[in-house]
Amino acid sequence: MGTCEHIKIAFLTLGCKLNYAETSTYERGFRAAGLEPVSKDTPADVYLVNTCSVTATSDAKSRNLIRKVLRANPEAKVIVTGCSAQLRRAEIESIPGVTKVFGCDQKSYVVPDTLKLLGITQALPYPPGPVFDAWSSGERTRSFLKIQDGCDNLCAYCTVPYARGNSRSVPMEQCLANARSIAALGVKEIVLTGVNTGDWGRTAGESFLDLLKALDKVEGIERYRISSIEPNLLTDEIIDWTASGTKFQPHFHIPLQTGSDQLLSKMGRRYTTDFFAGKLQRVRDAFEAPGKPLVFFGIDVMVGLPGESEELFRDTCSFLERIRPAFIHVFPYSRRPGTPAAAMPGQVPEQVKKERVAVLEEMCGRLHREFVQSNAGIKEKVLFESSDRHGFMEGYTGNYIRIRRPWEASLCGKIVDVTI
Repeated sequence: MGTCEHIKIAFLTLGCKLNYAETSTYERGFRAAGLEPVSKDTPADVYLVNTCSVTATSDAKSRNLIRKVLRANPEAKVIVTGCSAQLRRAEIESIPGVTKVFGCDQKSYVVPDTLKLLGITQALPYPPGPVFDAWSSGERTRSFLKIQDGCDNLCAYCTVPYARGNSRSVPMEQCLANARSIAALGVKEIVLTGVNTGDWGRTAGESFLDLLKALDKVEGIERYRISSIEPNLLTDEIIDWTASGTKFQPHFHIPLQTGSDQLLSKMGRRYTTDFFAGKLQRVRDAFEAPGKPLVFFGIDVMVGLPGESEELFRDTCSFLERIRPAFIHVFPYSRRPGTPAAAMPGQVPEQVKKERVAVLEEMCGRLHREFVQSNAGIKEKVLFESSDRHGFMEGYTGNYIRIRRPWEASLCGKIVDVTI
């Protein structure tokens, strides 16, 4: 294949922000070893496919993407990792042409073992540990920093604990070191990512709030966002501290899954709709005041869970109208083999799921428009991105409203005052 300086490697990633952070970390490792990262559309010698398995559709997309790469580049080495590689390893290994498969428990070996396959030994491997820490470096304005992996909740519909394992945390000093590395690149904003970020430190007896306070002191980082925190782990102490003038923005991503108390209990979720609504109100009370930005809540909702009757779906719709999130991430329940929900009665037909997804997507569009309108006239700060979009540039306010303005190169990567 030639010397490492002439080896081209392309990366293809499906799924969540964690996957993108991990792919970016692999890319830095390969680049350090002398390989040349190229676009996924450019012919390469090596392809790394980071797969997703959150739904049956995700598994199918992962396999189709692998086959597509192999058809276009039959001589290339194809390396596969990610959640589908963990849960469907035998299926992926059986695809003719796949060179090597790494499960989620082998992330630390992706770079060094692939380099060995290429006959390259000068790069040091990542030290194996309980959790593979990662951060993204593809954007100049924002980075996804992995602080936690895995989950202990074992919700009835979910395969994540089987794919990613038990809840583990990246040690605080490593989180801080990674944040400093991100700041050194000139990146101004970090999104904290994990399967369940609020679970950080629990198994070691450490406090998530202590991590937030330490990250807040990292020089060069001006904004933080918290992604994917369970409502029962978003404590009053965290709410009050983040709202007290810190770098943490009025933007929270909180999984709901269903607005039916009956289904929440059946699926093993650890809260009620009243608790969830109360938590959002608690955040709003802490952050919002006349003339200040409203809090952006992104909410995950799954439709078509086993036993979701038309009445229970209407309960979800009514609850969403009550709590009025700024965005609803809607997806249909996928029957995953081996999960308790897969064996439950009352499986909802696929066509009904599609219809319910459409209803909530329409609601999402309306609620988002109303959220933006409700912020009109409020002064906010926008971090502008460095992409020239046909003479315009875009960026996000602290409460995640996308702002568009004529291109001005001097504003790239800068935080600017605007009136919404």
